[in-house]
Amino acid sequence: MPSPSRRTVLATGSALGGALLASGLPTPATAADRAERAADSADPWRTVLDDADLVWQRMPTTWYDGPFLGNGYLGSGIYAEPGAASTAVRFNVQHSEVQDHRPEFGSLFGLARLPIGHFTLEPVGAITGLGWRLSLHDAELTGTLTTDRGTLTLRALVHNDRSILAVEVTPSEGERGFRWVFHPAEAISPRAAFKPLPDGYRGNPPAETADHDGVRAAVQPLLAGGQHVTAWRERTRGLTRTLYVHVAHSYPKDTALEQALKAVRAVDRLPYAALAATHRTWWHAYYRKSFLSLPDARIQRFYWIQLYKAAAAARRDAPVMATSGPWLEPTPWPNTWWNLNAQLEYWLIHGSNHLELDAVTRALSEFRDNLAKEVAAQYRTDSLGIPRTTDPHLVNGAAGTLTGYGVGIPGQDPPTPEVGNLTWALHNVWLSYRHTMDESILRDVLYPLLRKAVDYYLHFLEPGPDGRLHLPATFSPEYGGNTRDCNYDLMLLTWGCRTLLESAGLLGIDDPLAPRWREVLARRVAYPTDANGFMIGADIPFAKSHRHYSHLLAVYPLYEVTGRTSDERVLIEKSLAHWVGFEGALQGYTFTGAASMSALLGKGEDALKYLGELMTRFIQPNTMYKESGPVIETPLSAAQSLHDMVCQSWGGVVRVFPALPAAWADLTVHDFRTQGAFLLSAVRRGGTTRWVRLVSEAGAPCAVRHGIAGPVDVRDGQGRPLRYTEAGDGIVQVDLAKGESALITAKGDRPDLTVAPVRPNEEAPRWGLPLT
Repeated sequence: MPSPSRRTVLATGSALGGALLASGLPTPATAADRAERAADSADPWRTVLDDADLVWQRMPTTWYDGPFLGNGYLGSGIYAEPGAASTAVRFNVQHSEVQDHRPEFGSLFGLARLPIGHFTLEPVGAITGLGWRLSLHDAELTGTLTTDRGTLTLRALVHNDRSILAVEVTPSEGERGFRWVFHPAEAISPRAAFKPLPDGYRGNPPAETADHDGVRAAVQPLLAGGQHVTAWRERTRGLTRTLYVHVAHSYPKDTALEQALKAVRAVDRLPYAALAATHRTWWHAYYRKSFLSLPDARIQRFYWIQLYKAAAAARRDAPVMATSGPWLEPTPWPNTWWNLNAQLEYWLIHGSNHLELDAVTRALSEFRDNLAKEVAAQYRTDSLGIPRTTDPHLVNGAAGTLTGYGVGIPGQDPPTPEVGNLTWALHNVWLSYRHTMDESILRDVLYPLLRKAVDYYLHFLEPGPDGRLHLPATFSPEYGGNTRDCNYDLMLLTWGCRTLLESAGLLGIDDPLAPRWREVLARRVAYPTDANGFMIGADIPFAKSHRHYSHLLAVYPLYEVTGRTSDERVLIEKSLAHWVGFEGALQGYTFTGAASMSALLGKGEDALKYLGELMTRFIQPNTMYKESGPVIETPLSAAQSLHDMVCQSWGGVVRVFPALPAAWADLTVHDFRTQGAFLLSAVRRGGTTRWVRLVSEAGAPCAVRHGIAGPVDVRDGQGRPLRYTEAGDGIVQVDLAKGESALITAKGDRPDLTVAPVRPNEEAPRWGLPLT
């Protein structure tokens, strides 16, 4: 990558530094930190990340406004102790692997994630103020807690590799007597605070806390067998005291205690700075996999916080994110949801070039045998399904609607026959394949699983009097009521058959089911529509406020209906307006979906309007989200909506800056990952795209709508002309082998190829709880 312009980045960095000092926000904690930050002042990543840091000058009081730390497994949310805001700060300790193991009570109770507990930091005096900063770059909370007896200077992280919560506190003279206290939580499903308990269900017995040669441990036994254990030790070095915490879970064996003690003893002699050094190495490399800067300061900061949040909540080998991520709280959603949430949580990993976070592909592959058990016994030989909710092993265990719906049988009710969730989840796997062109994903995961997901539908398709193939009644999340020819299922079935045929061709498979897939595509009934656009299904019009776009999946994210004809475009516009026109049940992800559909139509102003509605109405001070309880999919999907405004690559064409509002006259993107396994870099200045570069990782066909007006030059990585073909509609086709690149500019132009932040159009408040 060309070196950034030192003048541009230093000017931006100096302005940022001055703003931080003038506002009184927390500055780096040590001289070494300050020196490192000064050395990094010419670094575009450091510039945008420092600008995006969340700050607190008021005490956070809930999950929705406090700092949060995590590594995909261990998570800690930090805010005032409820009922004791002036005397204690809560550091939650939760873990994505800690769950119950009683499938007879279903995924919402018997297999639910279990709360672990929290530490309270209890000063000597009453808390009178604070100045905290969550550094995205370092994934670390730093700052000062002020009391009427002195100050507590703290640094905290959840170590990326060691899964240790480390909190270093340096007290002033009057605060040397501060203390840490651990409070075990009741090991009961968090849904118990919202819904009645199933008959026979009870919470697990209380945790037992004891000392183990200087390491304290709270052992939580489980009625089903196994345990989870929180172990901790505090070390004193001079005036500084450091708390080290680890959580382990074991089932069915009681081995978690040994694991937790070993983990704490392995690190408790390491100074905090030593832990921070290795922790930062991972995070610094993580961010440099892509870059995005745009002139809306509030949205740019929000975007980089979502990249931080995604890596704090997800890893390929970690459980698929539950609806609150690793930061568990009382919630009606104590497990993984598959009728929208899981899909939306992971979309941003593709464009941002973070496939190392893809737990969906890994989990569907690893636990595929459990997917057969989720369909009725008579279909298990050739079919798979995933219910609305599961635990991390894709087990539902539902015995009734109170404990969680299973995969229903089309045409039968009860249970509600929500059939398409696995097919939709496999669309995420398809995206991972398309963005990497890794044939093993296609061959070993997508094709065999999608084949059986579609097979389940094929059992129920039947010809009608019109000669078309129809589906019996199924359910469209989350509208209510079962309907024949449900658009949710017809759209997913259509995408599934088309993708299976394409995949079989790529893999060289002569599949005996291919004729049936072609028949489905040729004969399936048209998507039900009326004067208002897409219906829920043949029996149910869209006639009430509805947060979910389950009836619009063919538009987004499947891109089966894209507006390629004027009639199709009118249908999309009409359906979108009708959907969002009903107030009452609209939620945050309504507006992220509407933003992405607007981006598909090239309507950047509308997309920005919908994101603005989201920010104003739903996003919380720390960028979390609330829907009857803590949930995280919507802010993460908003990052994908931003991606859709900046780049789209469906249908074999990379579209550069397809839906930017006029206010975004300047924009920089670097190493944005597209379908076809291309890394896109592009710069827009003064409302004009100056250059576009694509690097091919797989040698796939390259077609790009570059957005540069008039004749263009296309050159390779050494500046030599490349042959290209004009394909119409502003698209050029270039033959690129694996590892080759193409640079597209206006003919005769030699623009500056610097990748650097753009200047914001206006000032904007920081996320967190600043004073102003």
